[in-house]
Amino acid sequence: MTASSRAHSFNSAAVQYEASRPSYPPALFDTVEEFMSRSLVGVRVADIGAGTGIATRLLCERGADVIAVEPGDAMTVEFHRVLPDVPVVRGDGNALPLADSSRDLITYAQSWQWTDTSRSLPEALRVLCSGGALAIWWNTTAFDVPWIRAQHERIAHHCGVPVRSVVRPDDNEAIRLAGLSGLRVMRRQIRWQRKVSLDTHLANISSRSAFLVLGQAANRSFLAEERRLLKEAFPAEVVEEIYVVDLLVAARP
Repeated sequence: MTASSRAHSFNSAAVQYEASRPSYPPALFDTVEEFMSRSLVGVRVADIGAGTGIATRLLCERGADVIAVEPGDAMTVEFHRVLPDVPVVRGDGNALPLADSSRDLITYAQSWQWTDTSRSLPEALRVLCSGGALAIWWNTTAFDVPWIRAQHERIAHHCGVPVRSVVRPDDNEAIRLAGLSGLRVMRRQIRWQRKVSLDTHLANISSRSAFLVLGQAANRSFLAEERRLLKEAFPAEVVEEIYVVDLLVAARP
């Protein structure tokens, strides 16, 4: 299974993605403003791999002037439904359909890993104006929470993917893995949580690419057993999901 096919698998679940995926905490955008030494009001932002617009919406609420870039057909349709007044252009991070030095901030929410950083980083730097910044982030799993760690191991086994280490990379390693070595980079890890229905939680985990590329019958059986296990842990059928946003903000040289 290629990275491209996994990236485009989200088109098969665009509505589910929009309805169930977690958002991001205000502290994330506070940190970006801190790094840039300015408010996001009026900042020209390109949100790349915008999906259904989860991060785009929050940037707009901060007063930013946002244009979205999204390669997926169904994701773009859902984006237009949710944010009809925000422009979205078709493309991806490896070849941005944007002019040189045209944006103050470029963001990648849950999407940097789908790019070839040998291409996407030069593209981001090309589009950024002098003094601009590149911000990439992910909602990552809070492995110190026992039930979340146990669920992750079950999901990894079901999807045939490696179980992730409970040890997070240090700042230097995280910067290297993201392909940002040599730039001035700030990293922050921001812990946050949300309470959702059991149905929403199951829809959230099954909207991940590792699930979407599997057969529906196998997923249906797994999710039925997961529902049984979670109802024991959360009898009221309200699940407290806990995340750690891993944020890297890099300055244009």
